[in-house]
Formats: sequence, C-alpha cells, structure tokens
Amino acid sequence: MTNSFSEFARAKMIMVIGSNMVEAHPVAATFVKNAVLQGAQLIVVDPRRHALVDLATLHVPIRVGSDIALLNALMHVLIAENLYDRTFVESCTIDFDKLAEKVLTYPPERAAAICGVSAETIRDLARRIASVKPMMLCYTLGITEHTCGKHNVQSVANLQMLLGNLGMECGGVNPLRGQNNVQGACDMGALPNVFPGYLPVTDAGNRAKFAKAWGLDSLPGAPGLMIPQMMEGLTTGKVRAFYVFGENLANTEPDIRKVEHELAAAEFLVVQDIFPNETTRFAHVVLPAAAWSENEGTFTNSERRVSRVRTASLPPGLAKPNWWIFKELAKRMGHAWAADSAQAIWDDEVSVLAPQLCGIKYHRLEGDGLQWPCPDDSHGGTCFLHKDGQFTCGLGIFTPVDWTPPAEEACADYPLVLSTGRRLAHYHTRTQTGRCEGLNDILGEETADISPHDAAELSIRDGETIRVRSRRGDVRIKARVTSRIPRGLVWMSFHFRDTCANWLTNPAFDPSTLTAEYKACAVRIEKIGTT
Repeated sequence: MTNSFSEFARAKMIMVIGSNMVEAHPVAATFVKNAVLQGAQLIVVDPRRHALVDLATLHVPIRVGSDIALLNALMHVLIAENLYDRTFVESCTIDFDKLAEKVLTYPPERAAAICGVSAETIRDLARRIASVKPMMLCYTLGITEHTCGKHNVQSVANLQMLLGNLGMECGGVNPLRGQNNVQGACDMGALPNVFPGYLPVTDAGNRAKFAKAWGLDSLPGAPGLMIPQMMEGLTTGKVRAFYVFGENLANTEPDIRKVEHELAAAEFLVVQDIFPNETTRFAHVVLPAAAWSENEGTFTNSERRVSRVRTASLPPGLAKPNWWIFKELAKRMGHAWAADSAQAIWDDEVSVLAPQLCGIKYHRLEGDGLQWPCPDDSHGGTCFLHKDGQFTCGLGIFTPVDWTPPAEEACADYPLVLSTGRRLAHYHTRTQTGRCEGLNDILGEETADISPHDAAELSIRDGETIRVRSRRGDVRIKARVTSRIPRGLVWMSFHFRDTCANWLTNPAFDPSTLTAEYKACAVRIEKIGTT
C-alpha cells in the first residue's frame, strides 16, 4: 500500500475495485465501513453485489475481466473533459502523451460494450472521482488474478497519477495483502528476481553486496524460476528437488489434476508446514514447523508496518521455529550461520542489507511497529509514499496498456464464467480453520453461487446438488441461488477439497508475473443425472 489504514477514517472518497473486502479482508473492511459512517463516499467496482456494495454510493457491476477497458474509458473522459490534475501530471510524471493517445481510443461507448455497463455510467463515475480530492483507491486479487493482471495494476496506477492522488494522505494505490506476512515475505526477497529490500539480482553491485554478506564467492545474475515454471520442471526433469514452505499447492494452484501429476513426478519433495495437508501427501520428507504464535519474529502487513510477534505457547512435539530448521539444514550442508534468534537475524542481517529497513531495529518495535521505508535510527517510519509527487524513479511513468479478454470466455459448450475467491468463515485451504469445529458449523461446505436468472433457465433450485464442469474437470456441489451474482457468472471458493474451485480453474498465467487467472474460466452447469 502507498498509504495507511489510519487514513481511511479521514478519506473523502474510497474506490474499491476487484475486492470483496468484507469476506476476504474483514479487518480492513471495518476501516472502510467506518469511513463511510464518517461521511466518505464509497464506490465499488465489482461483478458481484457483495456485502460492501450495501454501503456504496455507487456500484459499477462490470463483467469479469473488463477492468482495463473501464479504467481506460475513465481516463478518456478525464482527459476529454479536462478533469484531470494537469499540475501534477506536468510536474510529477512523464509519458502523458502516450497515455492520452491510448485512452482516447477507449470512448465510453466502446468500453460499455466490453464492460456491460452503460456509457453514461462510465461518464458519471469519471466525473465523480474527479470531483473529490484526494480519492483513495483499493484493490485486491480481482485485479491481479488475470492473464492481464500486471496491466490491470498499471492501469490503476495510471488513473491515480492522472487524478494527482499519489503522494498525499487519504489517497494512493492500496493493494490489500491476502495473507499474514505476505508483504514481509516479499520484503525478504522471497521473489525470483530480487534480493531483500527489492534489490534486483541482475545488478552486479547488489550481487557483490549479498555475496559478501552471505560468505559466498558469487551469486547468480539471472532471475530464478516462478512457481508454475518450478512445477512444470518437475515433469521434465529440469527441477529434481522441490522444497515447499508453508504452501498447500495441491489445493491452491489451478487445475488440481495437473498439479497432482507434477507433485507426484518430483524426484525429491520436502514440505515444511504446521499441519498435514493435501501437499504433504506427496512429500518424501515433512519438516514440522512452529506456528506463528509459537515463535518469535516479525510480520509486515499491507501498509508496510513491521510488527513484533511473540511466543504465546510452546510448539508441540518436534515442531521447531522456521529459522531454526533452515539454520540446521545449512549446518548439515557445511555452513555455520551465526544468528541464534529471530532478533539476531533481523538486527544483524535484514536491517543491515535492506535499505528500506535500516532504521528498524527490534528495540524500536515495542509499540505499534514501524512502516518502511525507515532508512535510519532517527526516522519515524513512512505513513504514505511518494510525498509531494517524488517517486523512487524520479517522475511517475504513465504506462498505457490495451484491454485483452480472459484466456477462456463463455461459449456454446461452456456458456458461463466461473470466478473464485474467499469466504469469511474459512481461510484458504482450511489447513488451519478446517480444524475448528465452530467455523465448520458456520460454513461446513462449499456452494456454487449462481444468479436467479440462470437458475430459472436451467431449472435449478436453491440447495440442489449440481455438477459444475470446465475443460479440466468437474465437481458435484450444491447450488446457491442469490441475487448478488449477475447473470452468466458462477462463483466458488477453494476452501473445501472435494468442491475446490481449482479442480476447474484454468492454468493460464499473466506472461510477466505468472499469476494464474483464477478469476475467469469457462464452465457449464449440469443437473445431476444429465450429461
């Protein structure tokens, strides 16, 4: 996030696009709800009429996968009607002419045909977001989990730069992280192309810096593999050993049958986790890890806030802290790592090597933590990024992009679109929440949510068991008929194994990020007993 959760309460307008915050990010959603109660206008852009829409000033129910067409059309109106922040654009950005040339090919009428909302609705939305400054924008996986996910994110950034809503409180571009410490994992370099602190591995100076710190002669200069490449490599022999740390790939990756084939092909598979799950079934070695409450360390949340985590209870049985497991493996490979605690790792390595974290030391995390960048011990942390339009690269760069359709669209054989996400009662593949009887009482099975129109057309009753089929497989599941789902859409989660949406989802990926298109694939619904 460029901004902070504390700013939500002071926001004048919040635009949420591609995010079911109430169920997927319930804590963050409370900040939005509180902002609305304080008078903020709320605009929700989402195919579904989920619970957040009930509080919205305006709901724009675009078709799945049409975000870029809408965003380009909004920018078309802003430029054509001279509603954008000309001062910010001229002083803080470059390549405006390239953006203008692109978005002027997306008049509202063209976008309306793609998005399924009227041209007048698009014009109304553009005028609304230009009338309030600053406007805060939030998004989540409804933006990123597409084959054009990177371009979706760039379009969101284009819009906020055009409106001059970056570098100030209560504005910005704010992606909400979907898992605890996923931000921290990225900060630590758990990405194939960067070292800790987002320093590119392609830079010789960065490689020399980390090689020296880690006691090595050299480090590879090319980015490593991403998850889909790793898993495909298991079947080709390119990847012989596979180490899975805190990830239930056999349920979370698209096209489960393909994933299981890849995992079964692994010559040597290690899984490090807190519970047995669908992925540990394929493991040759399982390393039992301590859970977050059984370990010391730090988490970094969506707003870049680093906070202390303290041990609440001892880990059971043979379970050990993750850092201890890694250190012991390194020891058996001939490396003597000096750090003997999470604090030592942070103070002596992380905060020394990552520029954004140099001012964050353990003794400074006793209160509410600190937000990076925090470059030195006297710095109080950074509540919002790009102050006064000063971007890391100097000037903000407009990146014009074209709309592209999902990899699979509805057709005669598969006339509906499946989109997936989370439900409030459970978390991901239920590795943790599935062991809680109370949560299972609240939600004990998955449903396929469909519109009343589609239910009537297919003669399907609410609660009836149906078959949802894609090109990759099928699941038997109960139908839930609800007016929150638009015509032509089926919505499911991936919480329950037998009815997991990922038996159906398409292993098509964004070419740059290799993020799967979980939000769109073609399906059909069959009444049980029919073919």
